[in-house]
Amino acid sequence: MPAPVPHKHEYLFGGDKPWNPLDWTSSDDRVRGGSSYSTLTCNAASPIARYHGNLDIKTLGGAGFASQRTTGDRTWDLSAFSGLVLDIAKSDGMQYTLTLKDELLPQSPDGREQSSVNWEYDFKAQKDGQKISLGWHDLKATYRGREKVDAKPLDLKNVKRISLLTRSFFGKQEGDFSLSIVSIAAVEKDPGTNITPYRDDPNEAVRGSNDEKVPYDLSPPKQSWLGWRWQCVW
Repeated sequence: MPAPVPHKHEYLFGGDKPWNPLDWTSSDDRVRGGSSYSTLTCNAASPIARYHGNLDIKTLGGAGFASQRTTGDRTWDLSAFSGLVLDIAKSDGMQYTLTLKDELLPQSPDGREQSSVNWEYDFKAQKDGQKISLGWHDLKATYRGREKVDAKPLDLKNVKRISLLTRSFFGKQEGDFSLSIVSIAAVEKDPGTNITPYRDDPNEAVRGSNDEKVPYDLSPPKQSWLGWRWQCVW
């Protein structure tokens, strides 16, 4: 279903804010001894970024994840908006997760990032492209892969990180993946419009658990969305 036409929007990536590989870095299961990897590929001459890589589930016994997350100390104030729209140009039919985070903790002594609450949204786009719309209420808070029902609301004034995540969902998907994205934008919809979030099965629990948790907390942030090698060649 096409996304409703917003009367106010702000591009976070793409559109009038061209994709830049320096804005993204990988956070894959290699930090846990896995073999998955991801890359964000872009070209200044093209409006489309390609998030792609390989999801390996054999090394870690059925679990696996690959992701690209934003870099640096950044803050997005999304409080004036009611949700996000992902404009997908092409998909492979795999299920992906968009995550937001409003808190970044200091690194632990071993150099790893400490876990904090993430806010996540699972989606699957049509192979020939689709606009995926979500409201803030569609984000689910998780901590170390488990749903956190007592999480504070996402702080929309202080979104610190945005991530794109591919995970196995305990062996349900694996192998090469590719998602071509035109843009990610924050939108304020007309009060009369409705957002219908994607769900394969609204009753199916697809969130991770302790057996498949992401060390860098690659899920959405609280209160309220290069690699091991990046490239800029399409």
